[in-house]
Amino acid sequence: MITELFLPTKGGTAVSFDDDFRRLGGKEVHIITADVPGAKDFDREHPNSIHRLILRRRQWIKPESLFIYSKLFLMSFWLALTQRVVAIFAGRALPEGLIALITGRLTGRPVLVYAHGEELTSWGRGRKFQAMCFTMRRADWILSNSDHTRDTLINLLGVESQRIVLTYPTVDENRFRPGLPVADLLDSIGLTENTKFILSVGRLQRRKGFDNVIRALSELLEQGMDIHYSLIGIGDDFDYLQILAKDLGVADRVHLLGHVSYEDLPRWYNACDVFAMPNRDINGDTEGFGLVFLEAAASGKPAIAGTAGGTGSAVVDGETGLRVNGEKEEDIVEALTRLLCNPAEAAEMGRKARLRVIENFTHVRRVDQLRELVLKKE
Repeated sequence: MITELFLPTKGGTAVSFDDDFRRLGGKEVHIITADVPGAKDFDREHPNSIHRLILRRRQWIKPESLFIYSKLFLMSFWLALTQRVVAIFAGRALPEGLIALITGRLTGRPVLVYAHGEELTSWGRGRKFQAMCFTMRRADWILSNSDHTRDTLINLLGVESQRIVLTYPTVDENRFRPGLPVADLLDSIGLTENTKFILSVGRLQRRKGFDNVIRALSELLEQGMDIHYSLIGIGDDFDYLQILAKDLGVADRVHLLGHVSYEDLPRWYNACDVFAMPNRDINGDTEGFGLVFLEAAASGKPAIAGTAGGTGSAVVDGETGLRVNGEKEEDIVEALTRLLCNPAEAAEMGRKARLRVIENFTHVRRVDQLRELVLKKE
């Protein structure tokens, strides 16, 4: 597996990759990835063989990612020659997919490339886009995380449909489950059991729609609703969201929690009445799927998602949650009001959401699918 993103790097993609490959095998599974803070301690107990490289772009060389490509290729080619490699996975098209494709063709191994959605539409139409198309059209399998991503691969990149496999993200249904204790979490931000509580989890980026949740919160408070909003995550929009909450006069109701512990994250999902990430498309940057929606679903919570991107594969509108136009504050207000003021309907959506996770989005199901694809190409 070649990927720049792997734990302990934060994010749903890194978590998903770790889940996949620790279940696919032991030390015979090799992970080529970036050296990041905390990696040494994380790798020590990991079941796979992890090879860390210092991957930095150099401004004084063009293209500035040349060193990254070179290091990834040399390590990949060496492992393919010296280990019993039966398949090469790549975390995305560039740079990992191109390196995997070259290595695979030189050594006669099949190549499987993950497609997440947002990376397919953010390269413009220049050389990087052309390189991405070259890679995706020639890989043996493209692992698409949603129906929307599959459509993008076909219609934008020209990938043959028969080489695209829908491999939906997964969630640990035992870690994320209903019924976890939450009283201390509510107390830590000054909530009572009667206070309505909205939760968001994700990197603080504009396309996630967290700013519009804050705007909706302001309107709900004006309507007399006793409500708080907590946001778990870090990112470039931290100061922007903090200032926005202050300007709207709701700073005492908005809690930017940053990172929370591994143990506490499932409990925060349990603490909320509704999970909200009304994502929107911003200049081609969109949500490919949204692993956080599965975490909320596994916890038995209804979700509010945007209609942009591939969130329709994660949230079934009217059944496991609601999908809204993330650009329209009034639509977000209406969806929040519906779920917060109708707890029986919200609970039924949460019940259906968890059932859907158990039937379709477990680790066992996905790993069996990946193993089958590799065996087909042996």
